[in-house]
Amino acid sequence: MNYTGPKARLSRKIGINMDAKATKVAGKKPYPPGQHGNSKKRKKMSDYGKQLLEKQRLKLQYNVSEKQMLKAYKESTRLEGNTGTLMMQQLEHRLDALVFRAGFARTMYAARQYVAHGHILVNGRKMDRPSYFVKVNDVFSVKPKAQKMDALQEAVRGSGNPSYLDVNKADFTAKLLHVPDIQDIPIKVEIPLVVEFYSR
Repeated sequence: MNYTGPKARLSRKIGINMDAKATKVAGKKPYPPGQHGNSKKRKKMSDYGKQLLEKQRLKLQYNVSEKQMLKAYKESTRLEGNTGTLMMQQLEHRLDALVFRAGFARTMYAARQYVAHGHILVNGRKMDRPSYFVKVNDVFSVKPKAQKMDALQEAVRGSGNPSYLDVNKADFTAKLLHVPDIQDIPIKVEIPLVVEFYSR
């Protein structure tokens, strides 16, 4: 299932700030949680431990379940090309991910909620599945009523957008221009280690 617990502690564990509160806490405690989090005697991580950590980082940044991660990996192995790159692209094409990238939500978690609550349209039709695979040239937008939400207005004001999206902030619409290049996807992960984890 998707993670719904405290973000600050989890962010310290995986070394990535997942929301504003996590960023604030990380400034005060820039080390993993737990009794030995700030200890110099922490055990050296095994190869499996490194693979597991990177898998968790990717999973939590996209806020997806283990089942969805495995599905993205298996789909990537069926396609021609680099498995890690293809897996990242599979995840980045999710509707909730692109709603977040377009700046229509402050976090991936908020983007998932907006989609699930029916606030997002794809090509003019309501789409309430966060995992919906957005195709190149698809246009997604925020429903007029939802555009008035304070959190959404704040998110749009403070956002940029990646090269693979054409975003119109004035009318809350965005178009997927092309398949994202892996170097343009703003995710912190060692994707080869994730592939190694699933290929064991």
